[in-house]
Amino acid sequence: MKEEQIHSPVLLKEVIDLLVLNLSGKYFEGTSGFGGHSKAILDKLSDTAVFIGVDKDLNAYNYLKKKFENDGRTRFFNTSFADIRTICKLESITKLDGILLDLGVSSFQLDNAGAGFTYRFDSPLDMRMDKNQSLTAADIINSYDEESLSKMFFEFGEEKFSRRIAKEIVSFRKNKRILTAFELRNVIQKVIGERFLNKTLSRIFQSLRIAVNNELEELSKFLDYAIDLLAPGGRIAVISFHSLEDRIVKEKFRYENLDCICPPAIPQCVCNKSRRVNIITRKPIIATDKENLNNPRARSAKLRVAERL
Repeated sequence: MKEEQIHSPVLLKEVIDLLVLNLSGKYFEGTSGFGGHSKAILDKLSDTAVFIGVDKDLNAYNYLKKKFENDGRTRFFNTSFADIRTICKLESITKLDGILLDLGVSSFQLDNAGAGFTYRFDSPLDMRMDKNQSLTAADIINSYDEESLSKMFFEFGEEKFSRRIAKEIVSFRKNKRILTAFELRNVIQKVIGERFLNKTLSRIFQSLRIAVNNELEELSKFLDYAIDLLAPGGRIAVISFHSLEDRIVKEKFRYENLDCICPPAIPQCVCNKSRRVNIITRKPIIATDKENLNNPRARSAKLRVAERL
């Protein structure tokens, strides 16, 4: 299978131009997927550089190991990107020159019925990036109470009919467990109807995926660790695909860009905070019309970059 059939890396040129400045440096990529960004970074780096790629998905990890098996600059880990500190300790790396995090679900995952990420196939409600993890989307749908489901749909999916959908799910599962994508789709359709069904399904499935994989908490943890590990002049680039992720990245970069967080009423700074990054992208970079035409999944991508002081 060709790489572009598995996943087309978004904002590739922009990432490489803004991230890869030290050609003999040490680089870390969270969610390396099937190696699109990885290959472009490695193509630019010198023979003395080091590249660490991480992915929870075992299929992606095995693919990466095979793809780059003859490249001595690479090290790959089948774990969460939030384990960046542990990985760097294992590799005896104290500082990184570049860090990339691509938060998108790969085309392979979305198009693979067995992965359970999409409502387009009648597949089991799974959504685990790491298949060794016990919690699945089906577990959440069938065990969370009405209030918890509603809160999850609203906070993680920004779904305005969250309460009605949660109520219908709880009512339906009294007689039968909801185990597949189509079963959940049919329950939601009773509430929403056909006209806005796909948009609602997208938000509900997004919220489930975030909850199953603890995505927002892992992102916040990762950003804290990543900025600590950046060398002076090193850069961190994050590609997000929905507003919740983008907001976390934007607020973290803004916080790290501040010299003081004392209330305005205090005449003299007592917080002892110092600015740690310079924000390179004041507004997020988005895909061009040409890229969106060639790769529709790039439409929602936003790239933010910051540089360690």
